[in-house]
Amino acid sequence: MMVAMKYISSDSRLYGIVDLGYVRPEEVESTTADLLSGGIRILQLRAKGVDTATVEHLARRMQPLCREAGAVFVLNDYPDMAARIGADAVHVGQDAGPLAAVRAIVGEDMLIGRSTHSPEQALAAVAEGANYIGFGPLFPTGTKPGRPSIGLQDIAAVQEKLGDFPMFCIGGINGTTLPSVLQAGARRVVIVSWLLQQPDPAAAARDIISRLADR
Repeated sequence: MMVAMKYISSDSRLYGIVDLGYVRPEEVESTTADLLSGGIRILQLRAKGVDTATVEHLARRMQPLCREAGAVFVLNDYPDMAARIGADAVHVGQDAGPLAAVRAIVGEDMLIGRSTHSPEQALAAVAEGANYIGFGPLFPTGTKPGRPSIGLQDIAAVQEKLGDFPMFCIGGINGTTLPSVLQAGARRVVIVSWLLQQPDPAAAARDIISRLADR
């Protein structure tokens, strides 16, 4: 049974992604455990180009680990699967169509996140009823090859318009670029490849969360 999660906690500032572009299927559970032990409390499974049976199997392995840690489990891309397994959230891109259609599939108790790539898309997603947004990619990133980066110049203005609404900046953020992202006005971030490739992802997550809290 799904636990109703109607908001993203104000202290959930680092959004983690178990991305099968960087994590082998047999490592999903151990990677999930590492990121959760590092303090991440919103964690997504992203499995581009993977058959749906495998995606569902891995989602069902991740979900109880997240629940035990008190973390929001997010499934990327599959509203119908998210509803079937009782995920806490589903994350969709701009190509997913109106969020009302996604909401009709997942019901009222599931969080919906939307990827946005401009101030206009960010504000539109909030107006449509997204519970949180991703905003980026700020820098070129191997996670989204070929997608133009949007830079840092709009972060502060969009965040000011959104107030406390959870906007997670994403795309090429790592331990080196994080200071400039925070200086530009970001309050929350998504870090994917850099975090997954650290020798100790849990320690790296704790360090990033500490740096975010200092802001």
